[in-house]
Amino acid sequence: MAPQDSVKILEVCQVAPACNSPESVTNFSLPLTFLDIAWFKFPPAQQIIFYELTESSPTFFNLVILPRLKKSLSQALFHFLPLAGHLVWPENSQKPILLYTLNDAISLTIAESNADLSHLSGNETRQAIESFPYIPELPTSDTKASVIALQITLFPNKGFSISIVCHHGILDGKSATTFIKAWAYICKHLENDQQPSLPSELTPFLDRGVIKDAHGLEMIFLNQWLALTRSDIKSDSRSLKLVSNMAVSPDVVRATFQLTREDIEILRETISSQLEKVHKEEYMSTFVLTCAYTVVCMVKARGGDSNRKIYFIFSADCRGRLDPPIPQNYIECGVAMIAERISGMIKGLEKGLFEGAKERLLELASIEPGAEIIGVTGSSRFEDYSWDFGWGRPNKVEFTGNARGGVISLARSREGNGGVEIGLALKRHEMENLVSFFVNDLKNFAQISK
Repeated sequence: MAPQDSVKILEVCQVAPACNSPESVTNFSLPLTFLDIAWFKFPPAQQIIFYELTESSPTFFNLVILPRLKKSLSQALFHFLPLAGHLVWPENSQKPILLYTLNDAISLTIAESNADLSHLSGNETRQAIESFPYIPELPTSDTKASVIALQITLFPNKGFSISIVCHHGILDGKSATTFIKAWAYICKHLENDQQPSLPSELTPFLDRGVIKDAHGLEMIFLNQWLALTRSDIKSDSRSLKLVSNMAVSPDVVRATFQLTREDIEILRETISSQLEKVHKEEYMSTFVLTCAYTVVCMVKARGGDSNRKIYFIFSADCRGRLDPPIPQNYIECGVAMIAERISGMIKGLEKGLFEGAKERLLELASIEPGAEIIGVTGSSRFEDYSWDFGWGRPNKVEFTGNARGGVISLARSREGNGGVEIGLALKRHEMENLVSFFVNDLKNFAQISK
């Protein structure tokens, strides 16, 4: 276990966007769209990226690694100026806005840990709370909220980690991924004092005008959030404080599972043969199969009434599904039976992306307390393991926010073999059950497919 006192905070500093001259940057604001407001007060997304590097002595870290990371971060923020700004809610505005002013900066924590890096970055079961000392707080108050906060932690002579905490109302998974990719690209290609040019796919597209709220969802989402949080924030209905994260019990453990390309093909062949109307090529995507199989294993591991209602919630990247589509660099969500349901929901997005959105929101708001909810974070499309800052690819990418339970994290396999990495956090006895179901059920599917 990595106790709190194994992590020593060395520095908390502010990193501002680089600029060639004060005249090159001006104050500006961006409106929130209904896609942003849907996540307005959601707890922040948390992610840790672990890098193994035996050359990372304190001297090398302080003289080479850290200065290079700080300099490239400042240069990356120049391209992503809104990330250095704050969410505010002006008196004359119906909704919050993202405001960037000169001298705005992001919070960066520098720390050192004597914990076992290979233990933290491995796939074996361990306590979920062991990750928390490596995650910074996202500064928020009633009057303003930061967009991101970062922490860089040195594990002397073993490696380092980079943690990022993101405001869900500003950055979705793809937006955060684009920023990390851009930062890594600049860091790896730094030459003397020259600022590397970003490839077009890593240059953010910030025009909020391309998002049209044809169904009037903006105020519906905002009012729903205010109604849900009014009891928690009695002093100010315009408070920008986020919904608090639930406490995590020491009994909650996390583990990482792998589905290889061969495993996914076995699931695809077996399930498509059971459901005639599910067409293998059209519906049986890696996402659908991975989620369906993992959900079934989770439900079985938790036990209880097999007929109980379970809510499965996942986000969809709207960029290519809007009419007209918006740029991909826009910055801002039984196995066979479940696979069919998930496929149907995804297929329905093609008919009308936001048709019935109000009704779905009201349904979510009316979920009874204690109901079982399973969500998904991350994506096998994000290529998390390609984030090379100049010292090699990550050893492990962890979605720490799923420690609150009921959330499946997905990432493309580090091995680049078409497989998927699945992160889960469950109570210890549930995890022990899930390990058994995950392995044995896959063997059963393999036998059926022969």
